[in-house]
Amino acid sequence: MTPETLLIILPTYNERHNLAPITAAIQAVGPFHILVVDDNSPDGTGALADRLAAQQPDRLFVLHRPTKQGLGRAYLAGFAWGLAHGYDLLFEMDADFSHDPRHLPQFVNRIRAGADVVLGSRYIAGGGTRNWSFVRRFISRGGSLYARTILGLPIEDLTSGFKCFRRSALESLDLAGIDANGYGFQIEVTYRCYRQGLRIIETPIIFVDRRVGHSKMSQAIVLEAMLMVWRIRLRRA
Repeated sequence: MTPETLLIILPTYNERHNLAPITAAIQAVGPFHILVVDDNSPDGTGALADRLAAQQPDRLFVLHRPTKQGLGRAYLAGFAWGLAHGYDLLFEMDADFSHDPRHLPQFVNRIRAGADVVLGSRYIAGGGTRNWSFVRRFISRGGSLYARTILGLPIEDLTSGFKCFRRSALESLDLAGIDANGYGFQIEVTYRCYRQGLRIIETPIIFVDRRVGHSKMSQAIVLEAMLMVWRIRLRRA
């Protein structure tokens, strides 16, 4: 059996201090290729990504975008790139170590066991968070419950951004029709996968607050997600 080709999509904006360590940590746990999608970071993340890619041109690639366009658009650009380059499994992952690379083999194993989409879950047995304030835990857990209730989805962690997709799963989705761009992007993608009849499996992860820099979460992003859930619900109705 031919081994799968594996692509980690890392959106970046001002992640210069995290980029070299996270790419090394990812590659230490398996034969993963990495696509850095940089939104013209003012701190020089894109230039550093180019230097790292020059050192390993067969494993690390860079997609430059001219301006900050949001997490959802970054992932959609990464999906398009990965599909065009023939990858079998495509991963969403943060660049700030909040998603531990040591969990990556779990995702591959779940896919090999028959899943179409694997979602890293903080809210099933074995999962959890570290170094989060009560407010952040409340927003995250409450956001998942809110979306689950309105959309009727049997998924515990709808806001998770640590995911793996079979190529065929992404090809079955209308990626161009995805509206959400911020926090709600993860909800909408999972919803579309569920409605498409794809087999979604949750695997436990421990989510640790970022090591360096500041969270890009904002009130506007949370509000967008709340409104987006109702747009999806009304569209379905």
